[in-house]
Amino acid sequence: MSARKSRAWVEVNLAALVENARAVARFAGTRLLPIVKANAYGVGAAAVAQALEQVDPWGYGVATIEEGAELRAAGIARPVLVCTPGRRDQFDRYRQFDLTPALGDRDSLAAWLAGPERPCHLEIDTGMRRGGLRWDEIDGIRDLPGLERIEGCYTQFHSSERSDGSADEQLERFLSALERLPRRPPLVHVANSGAALRDRKYAFDAVRPGVYLFGGTPGGALAPGRPVVSLRAVVVSVRRVCAGESVSYNAHWAAPRDTVVATLGIGYADGVRQSIAPTGQVPVLLNGARCPIVGLVTMDLTMIETGATPVAVGDVATLIGETRGGVTTLQQFAEWSGVQQRDLLCGLGARLPRIYE
Repeated sequence: MSARKSRAWVEVNLAALVENARAVARFAGTRLLPIVKANAYGVGAAAVAQALEQVDPWGYGVATIEEGAELRAAGIARPVLVCTPGRRDQFDRYRQFDLTPALGDRDSLAAWLAGPERPCHLEIDTGMRRGGLRWDEIDGIRDLPGLERIEGCYTQFHSSERSDGSADEQLERFLSALERLPRRPPLVHVANSGAALRDRKYAFDAVRPGVYLFGGTPGGALAPGRPVVSLRAVVVSVRRVCAGESVSYNAHWAAPRDTVVATLGIGYADGVRQSIAPTGQVPVLLNGARCPIVGLVTMDLTMIETGATPVAVGDVATLIGETRGGVTTLQQFAEWSGVQQRDLLCGLGARLPRIYE
């Protein structure tokens, strides 16, 4: 079945993705280490990495060995950094797929360096406190043999999109730890999208853009990136609703007048959050008009009030993206859903076909 004959789908503008990558690289003035974990934020890791090959990235960042293996199966030969803290019992699998582990404790680092000569990255915890060697405990690894084989060193900012000074404090901690290493690794990287687009002092040897590549708007960005993702759904049912009659579970919305309600073939199992207000405040673009979502979003279906707007089964509604009658940005729909843009993208369900253009 053609994806556009499905009940709903995601459209991905790969040209816009590449343009966003080039914009980050121009501003940062350094190479990219694009983060394509979680299936490239739900967009499709293999297709995204293949498109980004034309910007000559240093490599790619993923969260799991399985994600790295998927890139290898797609023909990606560049370095792939697995950012989840590496475990000794998984070292053979890193080597099997030619993946680079991120290590952040003495024992795992010592075990990796004692094995076959392969690169690794040292994660330094400067305040995120989810992984990595504490910045003030760096002296605890200085006696390890083979430290010169550490290819990269990095940290993660916990609030790179805020102007509260925390990123600079973490940067100072990171630099003090870096200075205490016997040798500066050849690839130093600290910046996600927000930091990479805020100031070149965070650039170093590579930056790690994520959400900005996919059309997200991180705080600190000088300008929004080009939209990459559109979310569309087909009208699968149309019905008359009389004044006072309710729609969907728990009767949160009742028609204030005689009206028409259309049902879209998309629901919370596809990533349309049930946290969207069921009281007619969130619009969907349909046939040149903005039609509000009414009633609770259900697992597979979402209802909209079309009123006087002409509508028929088979018409296509736009939840995110541009169409006749306007545009809804990723940022807007995420705010209406009460989640971060990253959260919304990653939540787009696997049963939604991805169409790459």
